[in-house]
Parts: sequence; structure tokens; C-alpha cells
Amino acid sequence: MIIIVVLISILFIVLSSTVLKMHPLAGLLLAALGVGIFAGLPIDKLAETIGKGFGELMSKIGLMVILGCVIGAILDKSGAAIKVADVILNLFGGKRPALAMSVIGAVVGIPVFCDSGFIILHKLNQIVAQRTKIPLATISLSLSGGLFATHTLVPPTPGPLSAAGNLGIPDSIGLVILIGLIVSIPSLFLSTWFAARYAKDVQIIDETSEHHTTPETHKLPPAWKAFMPILLPILLITLASFAKILNFPAELVKWLGFFGSPLVSFLLAIFFSYSLFPEKASEKMMVCFKSGIEHCGTTLVLVGAGGAFGAILKETPLKEMVSEWLTRNEMSGGYLLLIAFFIAAFFKTAQGSTTSAMVLTTSILAPLLITLGFETPLQITLVVMAVGSGAMVVSHTNDAWFWVVSQFTGISAKDTYRTHTILTGLQGVASFVTTFVLYLILC
Repeated sequence: MIIIVVLISILFIVLSSTVLKMHPLAGLLLAALGVGIFAGLPIDKLAETIGKGFGELMSKIGLMVILGCVIGAILDKSGAAIKVADVILNLFGGKRPALAMSVIGAVVGIPVFCDSGFIILHKLNQIVAQRTKIPLATISLSLSGGLFATHTLVPPTPGPLSAAGNLGIPDSIGLVILIGLIVSIPSLFLSTWFAARYAKDVQIIDETSEHHTTPETHKLPPAWKAFMPILLPILLITLASFAKILNFPAELVKWLGFFGSPLVSFLLAIFFSYSLFPEKASEKMMVCFKSGIEHCGTTLVLVGAGGAFGAILKETPLKEMVSEWLTRNEMSGGYLLLIAFFIAAFFKTAQGSTTSAMVLTTSILAPLLITLGFETPLQITLVVMAVGSGAMVVSHTNDAWFWVVSQFTGISAKDTYRTHTILTGLQGVASFVTTFVLYLILC
């Protein structure tokens, strides 16, 4: 019965935003209430449970989401994102522009939401296409594939960050980053191959004949400054995590843990980003803060609403039913990874949000890990990777990412379905296969 209730609630979430044109926040909260009522949960505790689920997730990642959006605005308004792109494009040369764009997307997609990264860099798509005579659709799909490859697998984007928190390894973010980078590599190269093969004949709607030029070099920051907002948090977080694993002295571990916490490392990156603006730095940084905070508002409430929905699911017998089924069938670790992948894929396809799919899936799986023998940070990290892989499958019309790629490139919805949607599905499968191979080798 509870499974039917949950399936109906997912269907309602989809229909509420697509047919009824409701805001996803209202749809998620109403679905949470409906599940709670029909699952027989105490009526007087429903609102409290929803609020608690919303607040708990916000306490874990809320500030990091806000600061991540601010960093994205800094990259945009300082020209750092363009400088990063120029450096990588020069490294790859003009012969492999599609691969260069995938790599650019993968780098920018680590601290920046994939839709934000695509919006920031969409002009670069046109510049590269013009310079190299490669079809714009190929360049754009390569960039979107690179952004998506790291978006669901590598913190500090909120999906893998919240998944790690839900599964009890918030102190092992560095390990999640390392494994996420490894798992994202096949997906990155897949996006390059797919874009070159299947997007070259895609027609661009209302493509103008405007010629685009690269911003003048003297207006862009130096390369080391441009990379700093991206690389500094990653290096600090990774160093802090590995300090514990490598048994550094306790006092050093404590200080590295402080500077390597996502919150502090993000703040440090923002502080040093003042140097990206040689003139009127304070005023320009204030604009970045305003832009970043405004951009992340919708993301925050949807992430919180997903946490609220997950909190209700935790109170239903669903997790006990899944746990009983898993243990009754003596599922091994590999099967749990497969189940994690399919549950996340179901939620992603049904309601569109990658982050919500990861939050919901990890909320269901969290109580099962110890029972099924997943206890070490490495084992749980691989579960995060399996969930992230499933949360790629697939991006279609109920996903804002679908429309960003379509509208900022000029690809029709039909062509976006046969390129972007198919690519996201293939990327999810490739990432899961990589995760499963790592499980067989390391566990």
C-alpha cells in the first residue's frame, strides 16, 4: 500500500508542475502531506516533521549552497570563467575543441551549478564554434555534458554534498571529491564523443550571423587568480579529509579540518576573490553577493522541500519494507549499488530535480547501509556515486537544465530530446558502470 501511495505522490509532483502549473515547492510539500496522511502518520506531527526535514537539510548545506552561488557570480562578473576556458582551450589546441569544452564544463561544474555554468559560458560556445568551424550544437552539448559529469558526483555542488550528509559521511567530503572525479572521467569523454557524432547535424533556431570576439586579454584576470575560486575549496577540503586518513598530528588535523570545512573554504575563496577586481573591488563583490544570493533562492527552497519530503518518507514503513526485501533476498553490496542507481533514476525522471532525487534516495537508503555491510567511508562514498549516477537519468522537460541547454543554444525541444536527454541517460549508465568496477576492485 505504501509503495502505491509513494508512486502516486511522485506522479502528483510531476503533474503539479507540468499540468497544474504549480510551483515545485508547493507540489513537493503537498505531496509530503499526502504521503504522511495516507501512510497513517500522526496528523499532529506532520507539519513538525516537514519543518524538521526542511531545517535539517538547510543546516547541513544551506550556507554552502549560498556561498557556491556567490562564487559562480564572481567567476562570471570578474571574467575568471572566460580566463579558465581560454587556458584550457589553449592547452588542448584548436584540433580538439569539443573535448576542451567538456573539460571546461567539468572544471566549472565542480563549484558552480551546471545551469549557471552553462549560462556563464554560453557566449564562449559561440566564440569557439566560430573560431574552429565546429557546429554550435556539438560545442554546446560537449560543454553541457562536461558540466553534468561533475555536477552530480563531485562536491561542493549540493547533490553529492547532501547525499554524503544523509548517509553519514559529512566529514569525508574529500574522499567523495576524489572518487567523484574518477567516476566522472568516462562520462566526460562520453559527452565529447556523443556530441561530435550525434549533434553535428542539429539545426540551430534563429542563429544570428553576429561575430563574437574574445574579451581583450588585459581585461581578464591572471590564470592563477581565475582558477583560485574553483581550486582553493577543493584543495582545502581534500587536504582536510586526507589528513585524518593519513593520521596527521591531532593539532594539525584540527586546524586543517577547520580550514577544510566546506563553509570556511568557500569563505576563504570568496575573500581572496576580491583580488579579481582591480578597481572598486568592494562594490563589484557586493554585486556578486546580490546576484548569487538571488540566484540560489529557488534552489534553496527546492532542496529544503526535498528534505521535507524525504523526512516524511523516513517516517513511513517504506524503508522497513525495502530493508526487509533486501535482507530477505540476501542482497550483496553490488546489488545495493544497483538498487540505489534505479531508485535515484526513478526520482530524477519523475520529478526533474537532480538534487531532490539524490536527497530522496539517500533518505531511503540511509537506514539500510549498516545492515547490508556498508560501514566504511569508502563503501558509503560508492553508494553516493551510485545515487549520483542514477540522478543523471534522465533530463527532460520537467528539468530546468533541459530548458537551459535548449534555450541558450537555440536547439528545438525535439532535438534537445534526441541529444541532451539521451546523453544524460548514457552518462548515468557510464558513471554507474565505473562505480561498480571501483566497488569490485576496492571493496
